[in-house]
Formats: sequence, structure tokens, C-alpha cells
Amino acid sequence: MEFDQNRAAKPFNVTLLDIFRGAVRMVKSWKARRETARILSQLSDNQLRDIGLTRQDICRKL
Repeated sequence: MEFDQNRAAKPFNVTLLDIFRGAVRMVKSWKARRETARILSQLSDNQLRDIGLTRQDICRKL
């Protein structure tokens, strides 16, 4: 068995760019949820009932 095969693998291979991309992805996801909640909050109770939601569901999903 050679030295390279016996050496433990690095547990994490995360770069600063990976962290930045993850942060950007989180912000985009948050903005999409906020926009969806804004649109749903403009619907009437009857319209929400038609799609199986309540006003409380909108707040809970954020």
C-alpha cells in the first residue's frame, strides 16, 4: 500500500467561492419565498381555500 492510498481524505474541500455561492443561493431562495408570500397574501380567502391554503399557512411557510 502506498502512502497516498493510506492517507486520510480531507474532510472538507470548501472554498471561499463555495461559501459565497451558498450565501447568494440562500438570499435568492429567501427573496422567492417573500415574493410568493406577498402574492398569496393578496388573494381572497375563497381563492386561498381553492388551492388548499389558509392565511396562517402563508405566514408559516416563510
